This record gives sequence, structure tokens and C-alpha cells, in this order.
Amino acid sequence: MTTRPVRIGVQLQPQHAEYAQIRDAVARVEDLGADIAYNWDHFFPLYGEPEGKHFECWTMLAAWAEQTSRVEIGALVTCNSYRNPELLADMARTVDHISDGRLILGIGSGWFEKDYDAYGYTFGTAGGRLDQLREDLPRIESRLGKLNPAPTRKIPVLIGGGGEKKTLRLVAQHADVWHTFVTGETLDHKISVLKGHCEAVGRNFEDIEISLGVPNDAGPATEIGPKLLEQGVTQFTVGTGGPDYDLTRVQEFVAWRDSL
Repeated sequence: MTTRPVRIGVQLQPQHAEYAQIRDAVARVEDLGADIAYNWDHFFPLYGEPEGKHFECWTMLAAWAEQTSRVEIGALVTCNSYRNPELLADMARTVDHISDGRLILGIGSGWFEKDYDAYGYTFGTAGGRLDQLREDLPRIESRLGKLNPAPTRKIPVLIGGGGEKKTLRLVAQHADVWHTFVTGETLDHKISVLKGHCEAVGRNFEDIEISLGVPNDAGPATEIGPKLLEQGVTQFTVGTGGPDYDLTRVQEFVAWRDSL
């Protein structure tokens, strides 16, 4: 069992809402005592009305950086295909400064074909997108090291995904946080694979925070939280969509965290 502090994240899905409703939800997330506010990096809703209301990820993160004062912020996750890696590094550095050092750089290889088609990006194959992410992560890191002014801190990198050959190796090489949605024996297996990659690349597995997207139907926080904590999860993220942004589940997890 890890000695890391338990942290509660909230993914405010930027779909089916006016921006005023998203702005209000971010304020409520911070007031409730959550640790992190995430959005996601898509151009269309992922469920519900496919052509419904939706907003862009990084311009929103810049607004959140000004609006909030305590919570960390980030994308869960940025699609690597949508922006030049050097540009993404500069965007991350800028939001890092706007937020006074509260940005988490969440990144993944992308998967939502509709985004690619509508915005003119080449979809390719899952393996090809992961190969591109492997090439781009060092470019992002290099550009972050050259920017003036430099980031306010070593911006934490979160990588989402569970592919055992490519994704988890990238986690071992580059990530401060690994985000997953798997639970139970599958989670134990993925952690074992990640430990193997860490050993292979000379990385201390304990330096990587394990983050989980909590299923809404998985039971109360007081039941599932301790089990996941025993497996090594310390960041618990609840997802909620517009227009109402129900934070009841978030309150439940914050109360459980505070009881520890």
C-alpha cells in the first residue's frame, strides 16, 4: 500500500453545456475541496447528442487557470495528434504560469475518429499513433527545457491508457501519473506489467502515481476506495457531464478522503 496522499479529481466533460455552466462547475469543484479539475480534449460530445454543444480543451484550461486558485488543472487527456509537440509544450508552459504552477500535462495517443475527420488530422492506426506519441514526448520535454521563462516547476506528465507493450512502457519512461479505468485483477496485472517496464528502463515505480477513473456504478467510496488504495491507486477521478454537472459523487469521495 502506497504512502502517497489520496487525491480526488473531477473530469468536467465539456459537452452539452453553456460555458457559464462549466465555469460554475469549476468553482463548485474547488469549493468542495477536490484536488484536481480535468476536462478532455475532443471537439464533439462523446455521448448524448453527437452534434451537441462542446468546447475546446486548452483555451478552457487557460480560463480555469485564471478562475481558480487552489486546484490543479489539466486535460484527461490531451490528444497528441492535434498539436505540434513544440507548440503543445509552449501552451503547457503558458498555462503553468497563468495557474502559478498548477498544471498537469495529461496526454494520450488519441482514438476518436470523428475528431480527426472533422479537423483534418490523419487518423492512421492505433499503433502508428502510439509510435508518434513515443517520438513526440522527448520533443515536448526538450522544448520545455528551452522556453524562456521556464515552467514554474517540473510539469507533471500524466499518460492515459493501458496497452502493455507500448503505452505502459511510455508511462515508465516519461510519466509522473498513470491513468487507467481498469479495476480488480486486471489492475493488478497492469501494475505488474508497468513495474516490469520500470525495471527495464531503470525507473523507480514508486515515483509514478496511479490514477483511476472511478465507475459511477462501482459502489460507494467507502467500499471501493479502500480496496483500490490497497492495490496502489491514490488518485480517484469522477467524471460528470453537462449541463447540470452533478457533483454528488465528488462530495462522497472528498468526504472519504478526509476521513482517512
